[in-house]
Amino acid sequence: MAELRSRHLFTITMKLPPTLELGDTPAGTRRVFTVSGGQFAGDRLCGDILAEASSDLLLVRRDGSCQQDVRLILRTDDSALILMTYRGVRHASPEVGARIARGEQAAPSDYYLRTVPFFETSSSKYAWLNKIVSVGVGERNADGVKYEVFEIL
Repeated sequence: MAELRSRHLFTITMKLPPTLELGDTPAGTRRVFTVSGGQFAGDRLCGDILAEASSDLLLVRRDGSCQQDVRLILRTDDSALILMTYRGVRHASPEVGARIARGEQAAPSDYYLRTVPFFETSSSKYAWLNKIVSVGVGERNADGVKYEVFEIL
């Protein structure tokens, strides 16, 4: 079996205002993060995140892990619009998870945060994004999140 190869796609950073706590729902503990802005930059595309159409519907599962369900609208520096959706998982020890929930800094090596982004665009310049699989490696910080996103070759 061949080893997976990847190529860096971009670094994306998002600003997250305070959490909207929906509380315990039939699916688990639901937290909603709206995205107040952000940027992405890589060799093949860069631009901004449109805050008015971007959010994360985070689910804290019974096992303590968190499942992301994210929708972002990216606007490239040449004005193309790209829908970026991803699901992912974050898990950590109870102590590290509590620090992250309080907005405190934790070393990325102290927890696992991985996502699987997919893209949708009508731009002919960026149509190649419609046909790739990618993986994001994340880092939570006090006021947002940062991902290194890689195209799987």
